[in-house]
Amino acid sequence: MAKTAKTVEVQALPAGYVPTLKKVYREQIVDSLMKQFNYTTVMQCPKLLKITINEGLGEGTQDRKVVEEAAQELSLISGQKALITVSKKDISNFKLRKGMPIGAKVTLRDIKMYEFLEKLIRVVLPRIRDFNGVAETMDGQGNYTLGIKEQIIFPEVDIDKNPRIHGLEITFVTSAKTDEECKALLAAFGIPFKKHNN
Repeated sequence: MAKTAKTVEVQALPAGYVPTLKKVYREQIVDSLMKQFNYTTVMQCPKLLKITINEGLGEGTQDRKVVEEAAQELSLISGQKALITVSKKDISNFKLRKGMPIGAKVTLRDIKMYEFLEKLIRVVLPRIRDFNGVAETMDGQGNYTLGIKEQIIFPEVDIDKNPRIHGLEITFVTSAKTDEECKALLAAFGIPFKKHNN
């Protein structure tokens, strides 16, 4: 049985498989950033470390099913099992007790991270109505969070099965030391930042 499981795994992910955007990073983005920032070694080049997708669901405190459905949906969107997040402390104003389910979260690395990024750039963002680019507010530490108002822009979401519309946050964690380097890295991957008219 172990052999069968291994065969299935190999079929699902061919040996030596490298996601398209990982190749693009190695073959094009590194050279481009080296020139742009005058790095002396490839090790100085910023890279994408992980992508976390987070959904906060206030109504989950009243109905656990809402959170479970969101986690299921997030698993479909990301291609990886999402975890249910719980509150870390009691907040009486929000009728929140420690340990209550309040959302869902998933952290993507390596292959799944690059595949999700490609889908986000090529399929998901172009589906946003009147889209003219994403805001370029970085966090001052070389990371970037993108807010999505409606999860239904993801092709995996079946609005007939789950008519509840909600937002999510996608955080790109990079090794960049500055916001400028982080933006340059993400723009090189194809994240469409808004253009400013000077």
